[in-house]
Amino acid sequence: MADIIDLSLLADSRRYLSKLLDARGLSYFLQKEGSRLFHIEPSKIELVLRTVLRSRAEDLPTPHPKAIEHCRKEIRRELIRRVASAMLQTGL
Repeated sequence: MADIIDLSLLADSRRYLSKLLDARGLSYFLQKEGSRLFHIEPSKIELVLRTVLRSRAEDLPTPHPKAIEHCRKEIRRELIRRVASAMLQTGL
């Protein structure tokens, strides 16, 4: 079965993620406490998705749940890539 991908939802979420990263930095998305040093907070990913879904035009249909899940995974992948890049830059 083919994946359902909403390109406008994905583009909007990447744009909003980029704005949040510029405004607050990568550490905003990381859990402050816990046993893992670099643990991405799921609530911050949900914040990006909720904001993008609320900001969509009224005439657009509600995205399919699988499209939302795909978007969630893409946001997480981008954050993981940025955390790994930051770790390499600091020498961890």
